[in-house]
Amino acid sequence: MDYISFDSIPHYSECAPLVEGLGFYLVELKIIPAKTVTKISAVITAKNPEKNIGVEDCAKVHHALQPRLEALLKTEDTAMELTSPGIDRNIKNAAEFAFFIGRMVRVWSRTVNDWICGKIISTDKVSLRMETENGEQTVNYADVAKAKFVQI
Repeated sequence: MDYISFDSIPHYSECAPLVEGLGFYLVELKIIPAKTVTKISAVITAKNPEKNIGVEDCAKVHHALQPRLEALLKTEDTAMELTSPGIDRNIKNAAEFAFFIGRMVRVWSRTVNDWICGKIISTDKVSLRMETENGEQTVNYADVAKAKFVQI
């Protein structure tokens, strides 16, 4: 799995502090220009790993984030979809693990050819540490084929 810095995502660094000020993390931001409208897709998660995202949370962030992006993009012709990660999220970018510290995940490790399940303890640019049933385990992102939330 690749670690792609969020700073390399267009307009992420201008939007993330706004979202964090509202009590959430900006997990994903995609801006897709089209002929008549610019499509924006964003995913947020709560700073507290025990808290679930509701419709009111999404609406609150949407109302703050869309005007910011319209100003940055210099257009009001936007269509924005803002969602929570969902319970079945596939983690696409290794940098996302940092937002999910304290959550249960499972990663398919190429080194053991099996799922490793556990709670994320910490992350860096190379690996994540998890508390598993066998104790703490470090998994390098290069060894991760895929990763998902564990449904409890």
